[in-house]
Amino acid sequence: MNAQPSHRSRELPGAVLFACTMNAVRSPMAAAILQHLAGRRCYCVSAGVRRGAPDHFVAEVMAEIGIDVSEHAPQTIAELHDTSFDLIVSLSPEAHHQALEMTRTFAVDVEYWPTFDASIMIGHASREQVLDAYRGTRDGLFGRIKQRFGLTGGPSV
Repeated sequence: MNAQPSHRSRELPGAVLFACTMNAVRSPMAAAILQHLAGRRCYCVSAGVRRGAPDHFVAEVMAEIGIDVSEHAPQTIAELHDTSFDLIVSLSPEAHHQALEMTRTFAVDVEYWPTFDASIMIGHASREQVLDAYRGTRDGLFGRIKQRFGLTGGPSV
């Protein structure tokens, strides 16, 4: 079933938090993609349940489409100074649990987008297979973000 999102769900929120487990792969990709497509129309940030380390594969595959995330510094949800988000998009089960906990004290919408963690491929596949997995995660997020928020545009390469 391919139901179209309602008009309300396609509206661009003023502030979006993308959350995943380590804030190293999925959430920084998603925040950078939304920022790239929406520009100043939306404040986007990413955070994790735990702080991971910067991932050079993320920087590489994002650079392929003209988005620079080389300065990304992983942070935890608990370290966020501003928690006044209109929407939290959780990309992992652990992050989704934390996002739902936040709804106890903040009025915020939460959506769960289960997203493959390409970093699990490291050490189990060739470099090109790992990059392909990261590209798959990137491209899946790109498509989902464009559809969910009614945005147009594409990679700038």
